[in-house]
Amino acid sequence: MLEAVLCLIALVLAGWAIAKNYDAKVVLFVTGLILLYLAVLLGHPVLAAKASSGLSWVDPFKVVRDLFVKQYSNAGLIILTLFGFAAYMSHIGANQKVIEVLSKPLSGIRSPYILVPLVFWLGTLLSIIIPSAASLAVILMATLYPVLRAAKMTPLTAAGVIATTATIVPTPLGGDNVVAARVLGFEHVVDYVFYHHAPITIPAIIIMGFAHYFWQRYMDKKSPASGEMSLDESKLKQNVEAPTYYAIFPVLPLILTIFFWLFFKSAKVGLVEITLFSFALAFACEIVRRRNDPTTNGKKLLGDANLFFKGMGDGFSKVVVLIVAASTMVAGLSSMGLIDMISNSLQGVESADTGLMFAFSGITGLITFISGSGNAVFYSFIELIPQIAEKAGIDPIMVALPMQCTSNLIRAVSPVAAVVIIVAATIRENPLNIVKRTAVPLLVGEAAVLAIAFFRYL
Repeated sequence: MLEAVLCLIALVLAGWAIAKNYDAKVVLFVTGLILLYLAVLLGHPVLAAKASSGLSWVDPFKVVRDLFVKQYSNAGLIILTLFGFAAYMSHIGANQKVIEVLSKPLSGIRSPYILVPLVFWLGTLLSIIIPSAASLAVILMATLYPVLRAAKMTPLTAAGVIATTATIVPTPLGGDNVVAARVLGFEHVVDYVFYHHAPITIPAIIIMGFAHYFWQRYMDKKSPASGEMSLDESKLKQNVEAPTYYAIFPVLPLILTIFFWLFFKSAKVGLVEITLFSFALAFACEIVRRRNDPTTNGKKLLGDANLFFKGMGDGFSKVVVLIVAASTMVAGLSSMGLIDMISNSLQGVESADTGLMFAFSGITGLITFISGSGNAVFYSFIELIPQIAEKAGIDPIMVALPMQCTSNLIRAVSPVAAVVIIVAATIRENPLNIVKRTAVPLLVGEAAVLAIAFFRYL
């Protein structure tokens, strides 16, 4: 009983700190280490006898060390490589080029409200290539926003749609999908995305597009735009000139991943190899394209390539460390016996899977709304799900997938989310006015995800 009380206090304090925008990684590490040392003091082993260092007071730090090693050998290296590739694609202008190519047909549509769902679906598709909501919003505000304004779409409608583009896209290149697939026991991330994530999220994305149409139209009639809102150019990235064929590079890892999954499933070709090949091909094309550029030399080209490794460092600090920190907290909770207590209490309970789905999704949504970031919450809870589900005899996907979607959907409902602040600052508008445009379509999406998951995994 004492262990349960201590765990509950630790969880409440950690949730409060994350909601108050304390650094989530540090909060989770500190919480995990405190719980691990409490377990040691209460006589609970934090490592199996074979894995122990032989000194109980050193074992909590060995737990952290083992978690880092585990992440590097699993999802961590994939995430680092994808972050590095995305950084290089942005630098050479390939990300911006693919957006320009895909959004060009929209310039011929002159009905602003027909554009609303089309832009939302296009932006969702683009988030396969640029999974960062904030980065995608910056590029879309620079490239797509002027097209939407030319079609007489109101500034708030355009900003509201752009702010909601990166949410629940089913992509094997997403860090959250990579982690979810690994934790839930899938050998290949495409299996998780294709057979479980996509059947839930694609219908929800379609529903959200129509919800956007009716909601933005209603809001425009209710609050007609007064005058033109100017853009703050300082919030937009500078254009990078790149040839049209560069648009293929950002989507190449996705194409190759699906190709190998369909035709060479027995081959051991993973996302890391595919992404490295795509990077090498893009780098070779850069060398050929810029060979006659008087402002470019070999040293400059190699320096540009180094951005790949800087991007990997960004992925380490933003995602991998966060995953290890969350896993440290889960290890602490497990050592204190909390997971066994929850699992045992659920055995034989009717509709335990439904109750857990709503409980985890609700907590995730609340903390995401308050903090503006869903990643910390998702990575904290995802490690818990398989252990609880296995002992309670329920399907872990029914709990994990809606929770994952919630962490992405509720982000743009929060006025302190980075994507909302960026879009609001770009059109010099109050973030709360952006949230008024994003809240209803995203909450409709949340309801759709929960309903579809309930009936699919019932």
